[in-house]
Amino acid sequence: MNRRHCAAAAITLVCALAVLAAPVQAMATPAPEPSPATGKTLEEVREEIDTLYRKAGAATDAYNLAEEQAKKQSGEIVQLAEAIADGQARIAELKSTAGAQAREQYRNGGLPPGAQLVLSNDPRLFLDGVNQVRQGQQATKGVLTQLKRTQEDLETYTQDASINWTKLESNRVKQAKAKKSITAQIAAAKKIESRLEKKEQARLLELEQQAASTAQAAWLSSGALKDINREASSSGRVAIGFATAQIGKPYVWGAEGPRSYDCSGLTSQAWAAAKRPIPRTSQEQWRLLPRIAVRDMRPGDLIIYHSDASHVGMYVGDGAIVHAPRPGRNVTLTGAGSMPILGVVRPDK
Repeated sequence: MNRRHCAAAAITLVCALAVLAAPVQAMATPAPEPSPATGKTLEEVREEIDTLYRKAGAATDAYNLAEEQAKKQSGEIVQLAEAIADGQARIAELKSTAGAQAREQYRNGGLPPGAQLVLSNDPRLFLDGVNQVRQGQQATKGVLTQLKRTQEDLETYTQDASINWTKLESNRVKQAKAKKSITAQIAAAKKIESRLEKKEQARLLELEQQAASTAQAAWLSSGALKDINREASSSGRVAIGFATAQIGKPYVWGAEGPRSYDCSGLTSQAWAAAKRPIPRTSQEQWRLLPRIAVRDMRPGDLIIYHSDASHVGMYVGDGAIVHAPRPGRNVTLTGAGSMPILGVVRPDK
């Protein structure tokens, strides 16, 4: 935890220095010139690339959700197929039983049990026959009732399997569409970056860090962190330990570890390690998990970012989060206020 505190303190210090330095830069730095490669200023390029990666992030959420739903429906289809097979076997068994009863009746001369009973001259056989008739009637009725119920169940299973198959195909279409969008957005961002000179790429990274630092400094100066001093729960400490152990691993969209992660892949796996399974995507985490006021958040809580809930990070204390930022970046610590906060959710409430 010392490393976390040091890292978070360093983030705060960098943000503070950025704020102190900003007025001087504003006075000393001339107006930015357009990049020869793009015809835009590097700040405009940074905003364009950031927008493209945010769109890719939203599409990644759609892909991940469709994938989770497809997995669920595939599992349900398998279970229904097994139920259908069991139902067909049960129907065959019941039909065999009914056939055996019909053959037994034929061997008795084809007379109904009631007629055979009347023709009997032996009182004991008469009484035995009454019981046998009753038992036979009950058995026959039971077989027919079971057969009807099993046939109804089989029809229901078949209808459910058909519905789930339709949903599965629909989610496969959604996956393909989301994957296409993700690939296009990332390719567009990488194309812009590849056209920049090396010194411009380095400067672009500086601008990205400055933007995050400025946003973090503004968040801290608002007093948002003033009363946030709670300790993590026991489950939260496990989740934090897992998440921080992934620092340095690359972001890969759709990844859930162990070698790479996307933003919600990291948070969902961290809480799975704490024996608290949560939804796979940031949007579902925002929709389904209990919401907490920012002033009440504690380490281990998840901060959801942007108006479309397309990004998530885990709060680790001291104003910092651990998160998987975007393609081309690694899992890292950064300021909790470095991006627009939508809200906070608590997996173990």
